[in-house]
Amino acid sequence: MPETTEESELHNGHQPQAEPEPEPESKAESQPESKTEPGPENKPEDALKVEPVVTGADPNTKEEDKESSIQSNDAAKPSSTDQNARPQLRKDEGNRTFTMRELLTEFKSDEEEAGSPYSRESTQRQSNQNSAAMELVSSVTGADEEGQSRQRVLVYAAKRYAAALEKNPEDYDALYNWALVLQESADNVSPDSTSPSKDDLLEEACKKYNDATLLCPTLHDAFYNWAIAISDRAKMRGRTKEAEELWEQATKNYEKAVQLNWNSPQALNNWGLALQELSAIVSAREKQKIVKTAISKFRAAIRLQFDFHRAIYNLGTVLYALAEDSVQTGTTNPKEMSSNELYSQSAIYIAAAHALKPNYSVYSSALKLVHSMLPLPHLKDGYLTAPPVGNTFPPHSDWKRTEFFLNQEALQQVIKVEQKQVSRSLSGRIVDAGNTDKKAIRVYIPDIISVSASADLTLPPGAGLCINTTSGQVFLVADSWESLDGWLDALRLVYTIYARGKTDVLAGIIAT
Repeated sequence: MPETTEESELHNGHQPQAEPEPEPESKAESQPESKTEPGPENKPEDALKVEPVVTGADPNTKEEDKESSIQSNDAAKPSSTDQNARPQLRKDEGNRTFTMRELLTEFKSDEEEAGSPYSRESTQRQSNQNSAAMELVSSVTGADEEGQSRQRVLVYAAKRYAAALEKNPEDYDALYNWALVLQESADNVSPDSTSPSKDDLLEEACKKYNDATLLCPTLHDAFYNWAIAISDRAKMRGRTKEAEELWEQATKNYEKAVQLNWNSPQALNNWGLALQELSAIVSAREKQKIVKTAISKFRAAIRLQFDFHRAIYNLGTVLYALAEDSVQTGTTNPKEMSSNELYSQSAIYIAAAHALKPNYSVYSSALKLVHSMLPLPHLKDGYLTAPPVGNTFPPHSDWKRTEFFLNQEALQQVIKVEQKQVSRSLSGRIVDAGNTDKKAIRVYIPDIISVSASADLTLPPGAGLCINTTSGQVFLVADSWESLDGWLDALRLVYTIYARGKTDVLAGIIAT
């Protein structure tokens, strides 16, 4: 991350040293035959590199490690040409006699068609492709004994898929699994190897994924892993035009994977990462739009899986980068969040990721960078338009825009008495009992059932928020839809942290 300007230091009271790195998402190290969609892995030691990576390994990860298995659709496979009936003879040919040469030729043709429904050309072409891919896989030598052992298994698997494809060039399951073998072999290539290179193996894997998806356009796992292979190729090319084209292709494949399987937070998270990488290459005019799209993908991933700490962390990093750009360019748009707001939002997500995964060094390092940007001793504060306490359906004129704060225990309205803000303890309780106003909105975290945007017609115009609790519903209105997204995420994250038994970790973060 580039060094911040003095203006940035003045706004935030800190001197950032390294930008938090986006959390990678990758394929799982499973046997190709299992046909499971690889899930996310990460390497904690790659904490704050300058260039974010998409693949890695996190030994502590369990919940996101694998996606749903591939459901092979045998009915979708092409049927044999043997099943196609031949045209019937015309009436005037019914009693025709055939010469022996004609009969022998007809018998030979029938025998060839019964043996293989595919043309010699397609079979030969597939055989040539198999040989080239087989040569690549066989020439890989692992960096250590474990890698060598694993490569022997991959070579054996490749032979099986090659044999299956020679029998049936349209076996998309074999193509998909062979692509996985090539992709895994690329990860097994020694760093100093030039023949074969990692890029050669990934390029061949991409060809197999392409062939598999042409045969079975609904194979979402293939689009997902194909996008990962393309991303790995893009990273080898730095900030070049070729890399830009590859990142664009990767984003399209992630989009296709999500369209086919919308319930995949991993694919959404990786889609956001690819967009984030693309935004660093494109022109300044295109950058902001792409970054905002990346934010929407991370946010969508979180809303599918509230404790998906990688997407939570990645959303924090992209907001941090957006804040840095805002400071460096000096642009201010009244319709957009200020740099201070962006920094604060970034800190909230990074703090939440750390609370969910407190032993993960990547998050610990990033939290040190952004900790001072939190509205301590709270996780979040800001303004919401609220009705008078106890009045469920007041006139719109009775709603007042007041300050709220959120900590690990509750969302609470800030009450001002005699033009002085009442002091509060960490728990959110009002300290000065003499000035306590009991007519304040308090929503305790354990009481929350759900939070959602609301378009209730009884609310004043704006971005409505409904908090459904064990004691009833609380309606509030945010200043903007963008602000509403921040409140929704913060409430859901705090509840998730509470539900996972990590409240003490969050309390420790905002207490110091």
